[in-house]
Order: sequence, then structure tokens, then C-alpha cells
Amino acid sequence: MATTKKDPMLETGELCVKTALAKGAQEAAARTYRVRDIEVTWRDGKLEKIQEATTRGVGLSLYVDGRYASVSSSDLRPDALETFIADSVVMTRALAKDPFRTLPDPALYKGQSAVDLKLDDPKYAVVTPDDRLRLVKEMEAAARAVKGAEAILSVTTSFNDSLSETFRVHSNGFAGSRRDTAFWVSAQASVKDPDGRKPEDYSYAGSRFWSEMPPAAEQGRIAATRALSRLGAKKGDSAVLSMAIDARAAGRMISFLMGPLSAASLQQKRSFYEGKAGTTVGSPLLTIADDPLIPKGFGSRLFDGEGIAAKPMPVFEAGVLKNFYVDTYYGKKLKMAPTTAGASNLVVKLGQRGQADLLADMKDGILVTGFLGGNSNGTTGDFSLGVQGFRVRGGKTAEPVSEMNISGNHLEFWKKLAALGNDPYPYSTIRVPTLVFEGVQFAGS
Repeated sequence: MATTKKDPMLETGELCVKTALAKGAQEAAARTYRVRDIEVTWRDGKLEKIQEATTRGVGLSLYVDGRYASVSSSDLRPDALETFIADSVVMTRALAKDPFRTLPDPALYKGQSAVDLKLDDPKYAVVTPDDRLRLVKEMEAAARAVKGAEAILSVTTSFNDSLSETFRVHSNGFAGSRRDTAFWVSAQASVKDPDGRKPEDYSYAGSRFWSEMPPAAEQGRIAATRALSRLGAKKGDSAVLSMAIDARAAGRMISFLMGPLSAASLQQKRSFYEGKAGTTVGSPLLTIADDPLIPKGFGSRLFDGEGIAAKPMPVFEAGVLKNFYVDTYYGKKLKMAPTTAGASNLVVKLGQRGQADLLADMKDGILVTGFLGGNSNGTTGDFSLGVQGFRVRGGKTAEPVSEMNISGNHLEFWKKLAALGNDPYPYSTIRVPTLVFEGVQFAGS
């Protein structure tokens, strides 16, 4: 019977764990990786950068006499690793004890899904230098072909492809691997406003599979069109208005909402969700699930960073907070059962209509297409963000606006969610559609 040869990086991980135990560690976990990344950047008709990087290394978690250390090395020679691990074990013994540091309960490794996530393009190697160069040129040509292109000052385009292989080995029984490929195109355009300003905008798109790449030229057209649409933007009047957030920009608001959900934030008293499990924190329209098992998803996985088997998890249901992100360490501190260490794909429940219909219903307000700086306090929930976008009049987009500001508190703001689109942004781990809020305070002129 033929035997399957182990990948050398998996063997290295196994060797690291075995060596750590032999040198005195009671538990150990190794993560080995191999990554190839290529980037081509084209700017204003000239090749600006070609960069290829191949990296490999190991990260090791050591549990020694009630103490813990996380160390890493890029020197994977067996002799060098033995010395490195022996020294690391000695170093770990000098640290303070932490009784909450352990590997996950092996029971959490079980139940791993058998679904094929389709994260790896077997034809990754067919992409040639000529392909990469062709795409960045196409994007610039498309950007400079849009109506009004005479106002364009500069166009920068790029293509990036990567192949990542990761292996995990734990001393208490876990072993797993994953192989990812990704292809990305992006374009950025800056334009000259008659008042001397130089607004800019961008577009990007990606895919796990080369054959499914979105048209590169379209990203050039979108970047230029969006930048040109910023010409003549002015600060609007301060007012309380309805607000729609474009799907591409809405991911930032979702990330503010999700950040304080970690067990670390709870334990360190840095979460505005403290004591709010099972309570209503948003509109009945707010339903978000963490789904790691979406084929070809940018955040998909069969196991998380601790080896815990990945499973779909409700986060918010009809505005009610259902779950936190609980890892082993902080779960022990809080006496909470682990769920998963961090987010995978966040899926926002969609509405039934597109953005145009939502704006028609909104009639008067502002469509936010981007955020400019600002901050969100995970402890209090207070936020203040600069916004840009378009005034909406009579249900249609009108003049561009910029240099405006919105502020509030997340625990009140998300209760104002009044509608959702059916247009989830596809090129992110956050699958969020257009969002509409009522009664938002805008600060302008």
C-alpha cells in the first residue's frame, strides 16, 4: 500500500513539539508556515515596483512549569531549532506563573467539518509575469478612458497574488493544515479640483481562484469614476438626517461593532458589551452570524488559531447579543466556555432591495461612501467619524459632500438601523450590504 509523504513543514512542526517536550515543556504547540507573495505596481504609464517574497518559519507556544511563552524563528535547520527551543524553555522558566495558560481541551478539536472550502487554486502557478503586467496596464487604460479623465492627475494600479501554507501541531493531539491562494487587483486615482484640492478614490477586487478574477479593467473605471465624482465636494449643513452607508464602507462600522466582543476586552473591562449578553443592543433588523464554512470565503477555515473546530455561530439575532469570541486563555479567566478565538466570515442578514430603492425610500439624507479618520471607543461605545459621500434629495444622489462628521454611541446608534440592502460587499471577510439609519446627527458648516 502506498504511503503519503508528509510535507517537510509538517514534519518540522512535529519535531518542534517533540523537542520542546524533551527539553522540559509540559505542553507545546507549533505553527509552521510557508508563504509566497508577488506584487506588481504600475503608476502613470510606468512600472513602479515588482516584488516577490518567499518566507517560512515557525511559531512555538511553550507551557513550562505553569509558565508560558510564545517564540518564533525563521531558521528551520534541525540543529538550530534544537538550540533555539532549549534556550526558549529555559527562558520560559524565568517568567511569572500563569495558571490560566493551557492548550485547549482536546474535545474542542473534534467535530471538524468535512466541507471542501475551496481555498486553494491548483492552477496558481499558471499566472505569469506577463499576466500581472497586462492587468495593471489594463486598469490604468480603463481609468484614463472614463468621461472627464482630463482632470485625472495620477493613476496607480497593482496586482497581488499569494500562496500560503500553514501547519499546526499540538502536543495534546491536534494536527491540521491549510493551503490558501488569493489574487487581488486594485486601482487608485487622484484628480484635480478647480479649488486646488486633490481628491482621490480607489477600487479593489479579489478571488481565491485565478479563473474567477473579476475584470481588472472594471476596477480602473470604478476608481476613476469615484474620484471624479468627488470634484466640487463641499461641507454640508449640520442637521439630523437619514443616513445610508454604501456596502463597501459599511464594513468599517461593523468592525467597530464587533471589536469589543472579544473575551480579552471583557476581562480587561474594555467592552461596552459587559453585562449585556442576551440583551437587545440593536435594531430588530440587526442579525449577524460568524460563518467559517463558506466555500471560497476570505475568512473561511476548518479550525481557528487554537485548533478549535470551526462552526457557524450567531453573534446578533434580531438585535440581541448572542455570543462573544472566547478563546481558551480568557475563557478560563472569565469561567466562560470557549467559542472561537476570533472572527472568520461575518455575514449580515440581507434586506430585499437594492441601494437605489433604499435611497428612493429615504428621500432626503446623506449616502456615505467613505469614512475619513475618526475613532471608536470600545469601552464606552462612543464614536466620532469623518464622512464623505453624497447628499440625497428626492430619493436620488445629488451633490458630493465631504468634511462632515457623525458621532454617537454604538448602543444607541445601532437601534436606529432602519433598512438593509440586498447588495453584500463581496471582497471582504465582512459581508455587509447597504445600511440605512434614521435620525443621525451630522456636523457640517
